[in-house]
Amino acid sequence: GRLLAGGRRSVPRAGCASGVFSGSAVRAGWEEYSSEYFLPSSQVSLLLVVAVPPYVWRINLDTPEEARHNLSFGAADRWWEQTDLTKLILASNKLQSLSEDVQLLPALTVLDVHDNQLTSLPSALGQLENLQKLDVSHNKLRSVPGEVMQLSRLKSLLLHHNELSHLPDGFGQLVNLEELDLSNNHLTDIPTSFALLINLVRLNLACNQLRSLPADISAMKSLRQLDCSKNYLETVPSKLATMASLEQLYLRKNKLHSLPEFPSCKLLKELHAGENQIEILNAENLKHLNSLSVLELRDNKIKSVPDEITLLQKLERLDLANNDISRLPYTLGNLPQLKFLALEGNPLRTIRRDLLQKGTQELLKYLRSKIQDDGPPGSEEPPVTAMTLPSEARVNVHAITSLKLLEYSEKQAAAIPGEVFDAVGSHPVTTVNFSKNQLSEIPPRIVELKDSVCDVNLGFNKLSSLSSELCVLHKLTHLDIRNNFLTSLPEEMEALTRLQLINLSFNSSDFPFLSQRPLSHVLLSNNQVGCVDARGLQALAGLATLDLRNNDLLQVPPELGNCQSLRTLLLDGNPFRTPRAAVLAKGTAAVLEYLRSRIPA
Repeated sequence: GRLLAGGRRSVPRAGCASGVFSGSAVRAGWEEYSSEYFLPSSQVSLLLVVAVPPYVWRINLDTPEEARHNLSFGAADRWWEQTDLTKLILASNKLQSLSEDVQLLPALTVLDVHDNQLTSLPSALGQLENLQKLDVSHNKLRSVPGEVMQLSRLKSLLLHHNELSHLPDGFGQLVNLEELDLSNNHLTDIPTSFALLINLVRLNLACNQLRSLPADISAMKSLRQLDCSKNYLETVPSKLATMASLEQLYLRKNKLHSLPEFPSCKLLKELHAGENQIEILNAENLKHLNSLSVLELRDNKIKSVPDEITLLQKLERLDLANNDISRLPYTLGNLPQLKFLALEGNPLRTIRRDLLQKGTQELLKYLRSKIQDDGPPGSEEPPVTAMTLPSEARVNVHAITSLKLLEYSEKQAAAIPGEVFDAVGSHPVTTVNFSKNQLSEIPPRIVELKDSVCDVNLGFNKLSSLSSELCVLHKLTHLDIRNNFLTSLPEEMEALTRLQLINLSFNSSDFPFLSQRPLSHVLLSNNQVGCVDARGLQALAGLATLDLRNNDLLQVPPELGNCQSLRTLLLDGNPFRTPRAAVLAKGTAAVLEYLRSRIPA
């Protein structure tokens, strides 16, 4: 009638944590410990394990060596009173397989083998009837054995960052499952048996190849968080609206053409649908979202915002950046809880760019003032004074004289007509918007604006290089040249000593980092940046935002953690191994702290 555990036995040097054995680090030298095993990496020399020592599987069975020799035992030596091993942590090694002998540890409640090189799992896992958490993320699994479906007490199953292309049909047997992460795999469909996971609270399907969702998943009445980001979804099943417990829904980076309607999701607090192809935002999309606090719709094709946006009385964050919105309902200023409103990248005609830069509260104050000044919504569009050009385009002279804005965007023009610059005359222009055309070179006459222009938008053109004309705009503070074909930057850009923001996203090039000291926002996402000059970035004392998403970074230099002024550091979508996704998810402060901890002493 003995209950065996690790007891006082010879094991690799370890600290203590009850019923836990951690094999993520091992070093020579054997010492005796109780059944409580933990291996803090700060106390040992790291040695990646390629195979689990056989004694680990038999730790509950074999009689300790000292039991054969000792005739008496003190209170700390009563090995026969220890419990069976309940937690086994073998993470961050080089394991290529797990032994079928895992079945010899029937008391396990936690098995963590994340960040290894496993290509398969042993069928014996199905015999761990007490298992509650199984983490096999960041491996090379191509399939999940059906025996895993026998783990009826399993509450957390983490399978993200593997090579799964399909799932067993028996997933519905995991009736106690509360957390399921299948992100970053190659899944093309979801088993209909998911509908039986009635206790599931969090489901992550991001970064797969899903083109549709089964309507049956609406039966998951306990689901609070659903992440379907980075797939190929064109529609969302209407039954999704019946998921009464749903609080967070992530649909970013799909192919949605419209926002789903959610008449029954009365608890929905966050809806993220940025980077899709949504063109229309209407009243039906909004009128039932009374509990919504976050609405993120950036990088779509939305042309207008309905007056019904004011129904969202609990809204705290509204992100409409980089759409095609030309006007806003002034009643937007009456949303009582709104703390963050992003509108950059829209062709707004009634709101000056400098007003947008003053922040959300000033903008809301302005909108409220226009309600009083201009009457009901819809009458706020000012009359446009224009002259007709030979190309039958129009120049907004009112914008030039009143808003100091020279705009010739979305014309698909290969060159900017001379009449556009002629219309400026002696008026000082501070903002130039030539975005969304077919420009292959910088308009030479832009130098005529060098004494006044501060903000230039040349995004969404066909520029393959930047000419010297741009580099003489000595008052330039904001430069948007995203979505072009740039491969390099001219050395003359060093003359732009007032430049604060540069947007180079979506140019498919490995840009050098600029050294202008005033730079505070550097946006380099979706390029081919392969390395980071951490020391050069430290010289940018005011650097607050660094966006390096979706590049070719194989490593992140720890010295980047010394950029004390950084408030936003975005690194997702790069092939580096560290920091791990779990660290990135904690936010910029945690990432910088992690990087600083890895700087050699």
